[in-house]
Amino acid sequence: MSASDLGLLISSTMTYAAPLIIAGMGSIMSEISGVVNIGIEGQMTIGAFSCAAVAALTGNPWAGLCAGALAGALFGLLHALASITFKADQTISGIAINLLAPGASIYFCKAVFDGSTQTKPVDLGSKLPMVFAAVFPENSFFSYMFKNYISVYFCLLLAAVLWFFLFRTKSGLRIRAIGEHPRAAATLGVSVFRVRYFCVILSGVLAALGGAVIPLSTVSYFFPAIISGQGFIAIAAVIFGKFKPKNTVFACMLFGFCKSLSLTLGNPKFGLSVSVHLLSMIPYIITLLVLLFIGRSHAPAASGKIYDPAGA
Repeated sequence: MSASDLGLLISSTMTYAAPLIIAGMGSIMSEISGVVNIGIEGQMTIGAFSCAAVAALTGNPWAGLCAGALAGALFGLLHALASITFKADQTISGIAINLLAPGASIYFCKAVFDGSTQTKPVDLGSKLPMVFAAVFPENSFFSYMFKNYISVYFCLLLAAVLWFFLFRTKSGLRIRAIGEHPRAAATLGVSVFRVRYFCVILSGVLAALGGAVIPLSTVSYFFPAIISGQGFIAIAAVIFGKFKPKNTVFACMLFGFCKSLSLTLGNPKFGLSVSVHLLSMIPYIITLLVLLFIGRSHAPAASGKIYDPAGA
C-alpha cells in the first residue's frame, strides 16, 4: 500500500466516522440525562432525507443541514413527550421512532419527487466544503489525510465542546446529576423535566445532523437504506466508550476504519478475490465483537427509569 493509499484510508476513515461521532454525541446527551434513546437510527434517517431533499431543491447544503436539524428536533420532541411527559416506556418510544421516521421519509420523498423513493442527486456545488483542499500538494499523503469535508472537523470540535460542557461546567454537572439521581437533583431546585427535554431534543438534533452529513459527503442522494444500521453502531460506540465523548470518538473511528477498510480491500487493484458482500459485513461483525468483549459498561443509574416527582 502506497503512502497516498494510506492517506486515503485515513481520510475515508474520518469521513465515515464523522456521522457516527455526531450521532454518538446525541446519544450521549440523552443517555447521560437518564433518558434512553434508541431512536437514533430513525432520527438519522429523517435527518438524511430532510437534508438531501432541501439541498437538492435549493442547491444550498446549509439549508439542507438546517432542515435536517429541524426534523431531528421534531422527532426528539416526540420522544421527549412520550418518555418524559407521558411516562411511556423509553425503549418502546425509541422503537416507534425507528419505525415512524423512515416511513415518514419515504412518504414525503414520494410526495415531493414524483413517486420515487430516492431524492434528486445533490450536485457537487451543493456538497459540504472541503477543508485544507489547497494547502498540501495534490495526491500526496498529507493531502489525502487532511483534505476532508468540514463535517470531519465539526464532529471533533463537537466532541470537545460536549466533553467540556458535561464535565467542566455547572450545567453539565446538573445534567449528570439528573442522570444519576433525579430526585436528589430536584431537591436542589433543578428542573428535571426541563433539563431532560433539552437533552432529548438536542439528542434528536445531533442524531439528525449525523444522518444529514451523509448525503452531503459520502453519497449524493437519499435512499431508504442510506443509514442501514449506522444509528445502532453509534449507540454501540457510546456503550463501548462508556458514555464519555472522548472514548466514543475513538470507538466511532474504529467503526469508521472498518468501513473504510472494507471498501479499500474491495478495490480490484489489491487483487483480493473476496465477495464484496462479505467485506461489507466487517463493520457489523466488529460491532458484535466489541459488544461481546467490552465487559460491563455502566450507564447512568437513572437511565431508562421513569421520573415521577409525586412518587415515593
